[in-house]
This record gives sequence, C-alpha cells and structure tokens, in this order.
Amino acid sequence: MPLVTSHYNPPFIFKNGHLSTVYSGLFRRIKGVQQTRERIELDDGDFMDLDWSYAKIASEKVVILLHGLEGNAQRPYITGSAKAFNADGIDACAVNFRGCSGETNRLFRSYHSGATEDLDAVVQHIVKNKNYSEIYIKGVSLGGNMALKYAGEARDLPPELKAVIGVSVPCDLYSSLRALLSPNNYLYAKRFKKHLVEKLYPKQKMFPNNISMEDITNIKTLKDFDDIYTSRAHGFKNAIDYYQQCSCRQFLPDIKIPTLIINAKNDSFLGEECYPVAEANKNRHLYLNLPDYGGHVGFVSSSNFYYSEKTAIKFVQDMV
Repeated sequence: MPLVTSHYNPPFIFKNGHLSTVYSGLFRRIKGVQQTRERIELDDGDFMDLDWSYAKIASEKVVILLHGLEGNAQRPYITGSAKAFNADGIDACAVNFRGCSGETNRLFRSYHSGATEDLDAVVQHIVKNKNYSEIYIKGVSLGGNMALKYAGEARDLPPELKAVIGVSVPCDLYSSLRALLSPNNYLYAKRFKKHLVEKLYPKQKMFPNNISMEDITNIKTLKDFDDIYTSRAHGFKNAIDYYQQCSCRQFLPDIKIPTLIINAKNDSFLGEECYPVAEANKNRHLYLNLPDYGGHVGFVSSSNFYYSEKTAIKFVQDMV
C-alpha cells in the first residue's frame, strides 16, 4: 500500500522528539487499568506472565500487547494501549517477556527482538484456552519488531489473528543499534545497558559456566551486551548475526494479514533502514504511517489518549 497520510500535529513543545520520548517514558501516568496476572508454562521449562485487562462487557476480541526493550506490562505505553482497547470493547493480554515480570526466569536464555516462538506460545495459549474469535497483536519498539517478524515468517497463522500493529519499530536492528550508539542518544543507551547488565548478575549466579563476572565487566556498549550475552544465550554467532536474522524488515514482503507500522520521522532510535517504504509500496497488506513527530513511543495527544493508540484502534476497526 502507499504511505498512510498522517495528520498528527502535537502541541509545539512535543514536536521535539527527545522531549516527547522522555516525557512519555518517565512522566506519563495511566489510571483505571486493573490487570489480572496469568502465568503460562513454556515447553522448554520456562514461564511467562500475562497481565490481563478486560472490556466492561464480555468480548470475543483480544489484543496481545508486546513491550519494548527492558519494558513490562505496566509501562504507560502498554497500559495506555490496554485502556484504549478495553474502552473500545476489546480485552487486552499484556505480555511480560521472560525475566520482565519482576522475577528472574528459569533458564539462561531470556528474551530478544526475534523470539517469535514465545509470541507464538501466547497466541496458541489464547487460541486453545480462551474464547476469542478475533485476535490482534500490537507491539511497541522491540515488541513491534517481534510482532512483524511473526506475521511474516513461514508459519500457519491461526485464522483468529486478524491484524498486527507495530509502533516505533526498529525494522533493521543494526541500523537502530547504530542510531542508539550515536552521541545524541548516549543517555538512552546508558540507561538500557544499565538495566540489561543488572539482570546478568543473577544469571551469572545461576549459570556460572555460561557467563563469568569478567564477561559482565567487559560489557561497555549495547552491542557488547548482544555479543557477550544475547547471541550466546539464544544460539546466534554474534551480535551482527542476531541483528541480521531477527530484523523484521526482511519478513515484511511475506505478510498476508492487515499490518500497520507507525514510525515517527523524528525518532532518534531509528536509523534510515528502519523506514520500509519500498516494502510497503509492494505489499497491499502493509500500511506505513510516518508522522513527522512522535519521537520514540512519544505520540502525545490530548486527554492522555495517544495518537498511536487512536490510530491502532481505527486501523483494527477499518480492517476488521
């Protein structure tokens, strides 16, 4: 499909990408979302926690919400989405990736941008154990890459899956990494690395033969983390191999269900390769919305109901 025309025009102060990113990540608050936790056991002996919230009237529709790097199901961009979908009569299943629900997961591995086997486990759990005739997936940042990769992989998607939405998606992971390692993103990268490294200390105690304290002290950048931990723990040769195998951009041509990508042009986390214009122009199922503003997951709008949330709901209504 051609590019989707965006009319997003935030208040002047939030036309600054960094300001909208920081405000939305640190200061946005969502009230009125009541979540109920469900733990699912995975085939490899690990677990994931799902945080459910519900529409006021019993619904046959559910959206699966996927958070970003070092996020969880309580981040405002997830609870804000859940609240918006619930208000539209759609239940929400907010996924906490392995190790992101406040408890260290059981295995040496954890989560990463391309771990679609974990998303599939959630989808299959819902199909087999819940009574939903329509399932949607909305992923944010890392979760958006996972959702789009899932939709385009060579697998039989359940007929209940009707649409996929990705917000602030690093469609090319290496391009996004290079952007994050640029000087203007230094504080973001430092914060991400700090949280990621903190999670390695309990892993080192649980699996001393897999990672040493020296390994951990050698992590100076986000790429180091992916070379030393992500690639080893998840079966990749190195960080570059991980980025190449797991970037969703290569899977976009094979998507065959309605799919929307919302990537702001002033998102400092995204490199040039993260804007898949050519792929969208060639795939009638793929819709690409490129607002001028929004930063990274910072689509501030009136009434604390973000542009990305409004657009996602309208997309579901229009497509389904």
